[in-house]
Amino acid sequence: MEIRDAHFPGRAPIDAYGNGGFRFANMSHQGALLCVPSGIYGWHVSDPSQFGEEAFERVFQEQADIEVLLVGTGPDLRPLSPDLKALFREASILADPMSTGAAIRTLNVLLSEDRAVAAALLPVD
Repeated sequence: MEIRDAHFPGRAPIDAYGNGGFRFANMSHQGALLCVPSGIYGWHVSDPSQFGEEAFERVFQEQADIEVLLVGTGPDLRPLSPDLKALFREASILADPMSTGAAIRTLNVLLSEDRAVAAALLPVD
């Protein structure tokens, strides 16, 4: 049996979140999400302590199409490390950490305005 990484090929607003997952495009996903211009992916990160260059590899691959990265750090705001912030600056991406709820609300507004936005979202219970 082949198990593939979760992927939704497109951009979609997040309809709901909580209980460790998200609902979008009439689907649900348990765990973290990475929303980039090429689609919505299951993200193998479970805690802000895992934030590093490797965790955001797909964001850097698509940096030409991303101006703003919203980083949903769970129920509370957790700042990004200075090293990670420097990597985003070098890639010309404004990385903005915030609680996951705030990140989802902001993502949905920016998507409705057709902005060059991406989001990395940790789930909340």
